[in-house]
Amino acid sequence: MIKVKGLTKTFKVSKRNNGLKEAMKSLFSRKYELVSALKNVSFTINEGETVGYIGPNGAGKSTTIKIMSGILNPDSGQCIINGRNPWKDRINHVKDIGVVFGQRSQLWWDVPVIDSFELIKDIYKVPENQYKRNINELIELLNLCEIIKTPTRQLSLGQRMRCEIAASLIHNPKILFLDEPTIGLDAISKIAVRDFIKSINKERKTTVILTTHDTQDIEALTKRIILIGKGQVLLDGQLDDLKDRFTKERTITISYFGNLKNVCYGLKILKKYSGRAVIQIDTSKISVSKSIGFLSSIVEISDVEVNKTTVEDVVVGLYKEYKI
Repeated sequence: MIKVKGLTKTFKVSKRNNGLKEAMKSLFSRKYELVSALKNVSFTINEGETVGYIGPNGAGKSTTIKIMSGILNPDSGQCIINGRNPWKDRINHVKDIGVVFGQRSQLWWDVPVIDSFELIKDIYKVPENQYKRNINELIELLNLCEIIKTPTRQLSLGQRMRCEIAASLIHNPKILFLDEPTIGLDAISKIAVRDFIKSINKERKTTVILTTHDTQDIEALTKRIILIGKGQVLLDGQLDDLKDRFTKERTITISYFGNLKNVCYGLKILKKYSGRAVIQIDTSKISVSKSIGFLSSIVEISDVEVNKTTVEDVVVGLYKEYKI
């Protein structure tokens, strides 16, 4: 279980104007600005959950992950993960966690991937029989058989990310932190990574904390999202509930025969083509089923498609609502 309460973190950032003269001045007298990365962040994540931790760039997502993984110390606040403080008991803490940063590598650049796996095994003191069992399973599930003897620097981004995820799971962590794990991946690699994450969450009950800008990752992997903006937790809720919240206005696309001119109260024609139209429905005034019934009474409908609210609609709506 993860319990975070009142986390606050401030960074001291140097500032200067452009130009050589200003650069010379900064050698002798630097000006600094305090930037609040986190402000009183609190949440609880239960064992076996998969949570999407989302927000715009600079919101504080990576800072939170680094504190929870023991890399950074907060200015104030508490973080207890499986009964431990991450930055005070880091050696024991890292035995229970796996971390993947999409833009950072834990693999050695010039050696074959399998050699990196062996080094990680020694670092975490993984027993030989457990290592062989885990590595065989990871190689099969992530389709690494043909690339584990290749140096990391010669891998494509998608291949490297699959290897990074495998490396983070060699020691059977109870918690997996994924910071932008599918950034820059092609569609096939993304699907492979998502399927694998769902598999380990279901079979091993691994707790997964996912930060991403990819709404398809959120849709495929999470049921709960925590929204952070300007260093503060703005919302913590179930994805299905949030979808319902943003379904006041739905759209349907109909193919029809006849003359579609006027529509009833609560309906609005957004686009109209020859025999095809996109219609917006205000569900606070008329239901989708009654809308289709009304349209059927004035034209002959040959096909109808009800457009569902997507995660992207939810995220964009939340960003607008909280002005982030």
